[in-house]
Amino acid sequence: MRRRLLVTVERWPLAAAFTISRGSKTEAVVVRCRIEEDGAAGQGECVPYPRYNETPDGVASLIETMRDAVESGLNRDELQSRLPAGAARNALDCALWDLEAKQTGTPVWKLAGLPQPAAVETAFTISLATPDAMAEATRAAASRPVLKIKLGGGDGLDGERLEAVRQAAPEARLLIDANEGWRGDVLAQHMRQAAAIGASVVEQPLPASDDIMLANLSRPLPVCADESVHGADSIAALAGRYDFLNLKLDKTGGLTEGLRFLREARAHGFGVMVGCMVGTSLSMAPALLLAQEAEFVDLDGPLLLSRDREPGLRYEGSRVFPATPALWG
Repeated sequence: MRRRLLVTVERWPLAAAFTISRGSKTEAVVVRCRIEEDGAAGQGECVPYPRYNETPDGVASLIETMRDAVESGLNRDELQSRLPAGAARNALDCALWDLEAKQTGTPVWKLAGLPQPAAVETAFTISLATPDAMAEATRAAASRPVLKIKLGGGDGLDGERLEAVRQAAPEARLLIDANEGWRGDVLAQHMRQAAAIGASVVEQPLPASDDIMLANLSRPLPVCADESVHGADSIAALAGRYDFLNLKLDKTGGLTEGLRFLREARAHGFGVMVGCMVGTSLSMAPALLLAQEAEFVDLDGPLLLSRDREPGLRYEGSRVFPATPALWG
């Protein structure tokens, strides 16, 4: 039977508004690919990101341009040169991995030459809000060992937010994420404040266009690139500016490039965070394979939804377990 490609845009309500320095949202809008062939089916999910000029309809349309190629037998290697890095390629790439796993009866981790995955501990995100509201949200999540704290409010209150969060969760490991929301005149001060409360890392403090400022910064704690890094080819230029890189499959354009990204990051001496956009368990499942080697894991997307895909990943507190074949891989 000839292959068949199905593309759908889905909306998943969030349990609460999710706010970062660039704005808020109350739902996760994802694009899901399903590729059927000879009684087997593989699926993948992506989260279009406005920061990179992506929209759900635009990403779905880009995937549709690949219909003839996919249904004629396009493979993962060919896909890398047919679509640019980004959400559309991620959904297709992960669907092709899943399809091969289903057709061969071999899990993706074996197909990729990776060790068998185990459960990992993920961060849980505290959205940007007033210091009091963030303290309240942190207290509600204080039993979680790792918290990602969204900052970059631009209102002069980030120092108060840091203090409020630390008081609310004195034992938690804190990952600070400014989402490009700081500027050069406050960078050193906020970095010192983050170090003073015992944060583990500061993620993307400056706009990507201002990376050069980090080269000469005396940093009291490590700095992680997110918006500044995409595929493996973007890694070398960040040497001396960042200590860690946030690997997100919606940026790399899928697991195939994610594997190359991980190798390249290690070759250049970077630590790795494996992160996500806000999506369902289908978005997280491929990233969990890469998270096995990461120093930081931020795959809490399903925990932020009011409901997840069924079947979904199993979360026990902050521990997330590998996908079953019924979901992916």
